[in-house]
Amino acid sequence: MRVTRRLEFDAGHRIPDHASQCRHLHGHRYAIEITLSGEIIAAAGQAVNGMVMDFGEIKSIATTYVVDAWDHAFLVYREDRPVVDFLAAMPGHKTVVLDVVPTAENLASEAFRILDSHYRDTFGNHLQLERVRLYETPNCWADAVRSEI
Repeated sequence: MRVTRRLEFDAGHRIPDHASQCRHLHGHRYAIEITLSGEIIAAAGQAVNGMVMDFGEIKSIATTYVVDAWDHAFLVYREDRPVVDFLAAMPGHKTVVLDVVPTAENLASEAFRILDSHYRDTFGNHLQLERVRLYETPNCWADAVRSEI
């Protein structure tokens, strides 16, 4: 069985080597979908009975480790020195410095890497993170899938 929880956040970025407008500082209303797989829990009398994982818990984990960190932040590639230095000069600015260029593909992979160990099989139902889908726009997204990472 697979279950998916969707969350949204706002963040800025730029793609330094992009051939078009994305090389400029800009922002997006991102959406992230967390897909877990596992067996349905059979635990009569427990709150998780009949679930793979409670949707609220899926949200809580994703919010704690990715959404809160990236929401209303500027996601910047460590080697994009002019932008890193510019943002560092702004006291209190929320900046997330990444080891990868902040494309949708790299952000999906990074979110998968961050979240993977936090979705744990605590009920013996073989729970695991299967996919992180990151929407950069409503029409453009990237999937980081366990079988491909």
